[in-house]
Amino acid sequence: MTLPNVNDPQVKKDIEENKVVAAIGYISILCLIPLLLKPKSQFCKFHGKQGLILLIAGFINMVIGIIPVIGWILGFIGAIAIIILSILGILKSLNGEYWEMPYVAEYAKKINI
Repeated sequence: MTLPNVNDPQVKKDIEENKVVAAIGYISILCLIPLLLKPKSQFCKFHGKQGLILLIAGFINMVIGIIPVIGWILGFIGAIAIIILSILGILKSLNGEYWEMPYVAEYAKKINI
């Protein structure tokens, strides 16, 4: 999937109208809001799918965190990484940017919604 041309007037309009909804997509289970509320918005789909991958990563991280000692350490590091990526995703979407998160974007592109 190639990123849309942000100089296109229709793309600009989509971004301006949906910045806040896209940003909500990075808050845990709320990733479903942009996907379900704005299914025609490419901007919301883009950020909602990345938020969904972060949610799945969070669940995997919780399972890893159950493992004594090494799991606690890896779980803590994973949680910090997910929080940082979520905050960056919120900021980027509020700035109207199509930001492909490292590692996350490649999995998000595989989701067909």
